[in-house]
Amino acid sequence: MRYDVAIIGTGPAGISAALNLKLHNKSIIWFGSSDLSMKVEKSEKIANYPGVPMVGGQSLNDIFKRQIEDAGLEITDKMVTSITTTRQGFMILGDNDIYEADQILLATGTIAAKSLPGEQELLGKGVSYCATCDGFLYKQKSIAVLCSAKRYEHEVKYLAELAKKVYLYAAYSDCEINLPNVELLGSSIREIKGQERVEHITTLSGEEYPVDGVFILRTAVAPTSLMNNLEVDGNHIAVNRKMETNIPGCYAAGDCTGRPYQIAKAVGEGNIAAHSIVEDK
Repeated sequence: MRYDVAIIGTGPAGISAALNLKLHNKSIIWFGSSDLSMKVEKSEKIANYPGVPMVGGQSLNDIFKRQIEDAGLEITDKMVTSITTTRQGFMILGDNDIYEADQILLATGTIAAKSLPGEQELLGKGVSYCATCDGFLYKQKSIAVLCSAKRYEHEVKYLAELAKKVYLYAAYSDCEINLPNVELLGSSIREIKGQERVEHITTLSGEEYPVDGVFILRTAVAPTSLMNNLEVDGNHIAVNRKMETNIPGCYAAGDCTGRPYQIAKAVGEGNIAAHSIVEDK
């Protein structure tokens, strides 16, 4: 199925855009976590959001969820790992499924983790962000996995069913992976090395492990890894006043476009982006 607009991200910017696009009867595919923004959720008190004084983050997310439900919007809880331009618009890879849209809005928020040395250079040459997409390539091979959140443990288990050996670093405290072919690393991956393809990893503690591939399961993928030729300004997506990027039909809003990292700013940019999308089509 083809959609008018694809939205990547379920934080305040994505919510604002989705609500406005729904009002304009646009068909939407909306990717992100159904739990919405963990950054908002973990905020103790938010004092500068107009109309909702001194609200807790969890309470504000509950309000957002009710608005989404009342609007009849649906969230596709899949990790987007690749976006490519086509003659008609955009092709989006969400987990192992392909979606198409005429226009696209990036509302990905800030990416907390920086790329690892060697990650970008070896992307597609042994480095992957999607277990279900590329796991079959590593049957009976050795791989390393960096898992950033407990919600991706099912993907680690899936990879362990395929691979001969898995070196796992879990970036959280309550990892429940206990499988005979999975070795838990005591320190995180420092670097991914290889010439034409991935050959080995090194850890922060200085250990080296030979591997055929590396799976990086983060809560979000950096926009520059999602789309080729996307123009950036430092660590942020470059946009104009209409929230347009340098790629025709592609817009961005929220924390991913730069400071201030505030909900009111994100909601405003999501609104602007939605109206620009409607006007420009």
